[in-house]
Amino acid sequence: MSETFIIVGASHAAAMLAPSLRQQGWQGRIVVVGAEASIPYHRPPLSKDYLAGAKTLDEILIRPATVYEKAEVEFILDTTVDAIDRSGKTVRLSNDDTLPYSKLALTVGSKVRRVNLPGADLDGVFYLRDLNDVARIQPYIEAGAKAVIVGGGYIGLETAAVLNKKGMQVTVLEMMERVLQRVTAPVMSEFFTRIHTEQGVTIRCGVGVTGCKGNGKVAKVQCRDGSEFPADLVIIGVGIMPNTALAEAAGLKIDNGIVVDARAQTTDPDIYAAGDCTYHYNPIHNRWVRLESVQNATDQARVAAGAACGKEVSYNAVPWFWSDQYDLMLQIAGLSQGYDEIITRGDPGESRSFAAFYLREGKVIAVDAVNKPQEFMFSKKLIPLHKPVDKTRLADAAVPVKDLL
Repeated sequence: MSETFIIVGASHAAAMLAPSLRQQGWQGRIVVVGAEASIPYHRPPLSKDYLAGAKTLDEILIRPATVYEKAEVEFILDTTVDAIDRSGKTVRLSNDDTLPYSKLALTVGSKVRRVNLPGADLDGVFYLRDLNDVARIQPYIEAGAKAVIVGGGYIGLETAAVLNKKGMQVTVLEMMERVLQRVTAPVMSEFFTRIHTEQGVTIRCGVGVTGCKGNGKVAKVQCRDGSEFPADLVIIGVGIMPNTALAEAAGLKIDNGIVVDARAQTTDPDIYAAGDCTYHYNPIHNRWVRLESVQNATDQARVAAGAACGKEVSYNAVPWFWSDQYDLMLQIAGLSQGYDEIITRGDPGESRSFAAFYLREGKVIAVDAVNKPQEFMFSKKLIPLHKPVDKTRLADAAVPVKDLL
């Protein structure tokens, strides 16, 4: 037990990495240092079931405490790592303690992108990233009250769906010309705009927010075009940024995240990184990426565990994501950037179930599947093959998915 593996950040990646280390043969001490008071929990439900009060903290824990106890994983919670001394191989904690390490992993995730707007500090204006944020927001959820969501990304739309179902009058304000513009094609933006509008949510695009007004408590949101929207609750969701400050101060290479190789290793051979905070090469899509997804955190953490234990491992996975809104399950496989054609299977203009396949040079590179789990699973298998597809059969919902491979 002379060696110590320190995991910085009690995130999803940490929840995967710690037990995986033990499974891969790490015999020494394993210590997870987390800034929050809880052991690792799932973040996606924060804007869905947990915000709605449909799930408790115990129900969104990634693993029960007994799993970590069995694997002899120690937690130091409500504490941050303030500095890494790579030459001395120690970390300094926010409680002034110093811990030595043999190996170290950064699973520090991301932080919300904050806006510098007048009134952003008013009572009733929130961001949504962790348990404490949800606890502060929930008292403001009241049927008939007015909620304004700033940002039409996945978090914004998921939050809008929850508040709408709670009886609130919800308005989504998006600065770009369509919702989800940064991450998906117009057909998907039009579909989700239709769905939310049918559910009673007001969506305004091309609207730049200039600030919030109120006497101590938010009362309205003001926009650049002079329009104003009454608000009892404002939630700002304009993206997240990787937590790289600690790694950068330690002299590790940073480029849109903490740079890691196929073994999840940073530029220091004794320091690994996994999850939202990393920038890595994806051989399937032949480009460098930073992925904000459960899949990436899970797969990369397991690779890091194997690499740290001397195993011959490398990270090579199809990225996938999901979003729950109302009765819709959107499942995404692959990365759609750079597509030159879209094939739809089903009717996005009328139905609540269809798939949009993104093609480049006749090959499927990604899919957005709404209530179409078979199309999602099919694409996860097809994308790594880099094979041309029969577009007519791909678009024909009468052709069984299994026959397309």
